Amino acid sequence: MDTFAGLTCLYLANLRFAESDFVSNILVTCKRLKHLGFLNCDTENWMAFQIEHAELSELSIVNCRFDVVKLDWVPKLTWLVFEFWMSFKEPPLSFGYVPLLNVLSVSNVALSWHEMVELSTFLHETSVRDLSLGFKCEKIWVQPECLTRWLASVFHQLRIVNLVDIPEGHDLTWTMFILEAAPSLEEFYMTVMDHPCDMQMDQEKRKTKSYSEHKGVEWESPASNFKHHRLTKLIIFCFQVSHVRRVLKAAVNLGDVYLYDRLTCSKCRGVEPLNPIRFPETSKHRCWVEKQIRRGIESLARIHFLTTAKIREDHVSRIV
Repeated sequence: MDTFAGLTCLYLANLRFAESDFVSNILVTCKRLKHLGFLNCDTENWMAFQIEHAELSELSIVNCRFDVVKLDWVPKLTWLVFEFWMSFKEPPLSFGYVPLLNVLSVSNVALSWHEMVELSTFLHETSVRDLSLGFKCEKIWVQPECLTRWLASVFHQLRIVNLVDIPEGHDLTWTMFILEAAPSLEEFYMTVMDHPCDMQMDQEKRKTKSYSEHKGVEWESPASNFKHHRLTKLIIFCFQVSHVRRVLKAAVNLGDVYLYDRLTCSKCRGVEPLNPIRFPETSKHRCWVEKQIRRGIESLARIHFLTTAKIREDHVSRIV
């Protein structure tokens, strides 16, 4: 095992771990490890993984079946990806000492029996600045929360939030709770899309596998006159005029609003959208839509209408 003592990067895929101390042995042996990734891995007896490592800075756990992952002591961890907990009601992930955790990406295909996740509880031991939440075009699994001191303490460091693959055809009002809870938020990304080639479309199979037919979530802010002073960028793929107006009214210092057409992959282009929208293609139509957005709202924000064929380079990394 001394051969691996100097290893700095390790990625494991399609493996089944029979012993509970397998991962701990890796961490003990690879003392210089900085990047660790698991893809499509599981354990024989739903073993818990307790992670303690002095040098680990990046950790990726995607589509794995572990009992629970406990980040007990990872003082240099700055970047974490955690995707899919299909066999659990709640994310099997707990945070211990992770003082430098800066970038966090969490995604799941939520079924009807999955519990809604309160971010104030899930993230209360962290000070994340860049947060991505993925929904894979299915049920919203985040529970909107009313602003409290506890919630504010969790979100006070947030600068960037990215909501990925929000299912189409549902009210986006619930996303406003993030603005209310994160006064220092500067950039807000939202990708709204249905992805037929990657979704379970057969209605019988959806019922059998407990996919939720009620994907949206309702929420009404108790603060009707809420104002946000730090948000400067709003980027939405497949936008709703009503929601853009909602953010424009609240974010008084908003500088740029980027409104994109619906994203489609090469496999989905021939599939009829489940919720058709009409993107303003002509300058005349865009002018009319912009007037609808600005009506009755005083804002100096610049509104940009962009097709998905011309995605800005600084936005590309947020949609992949």
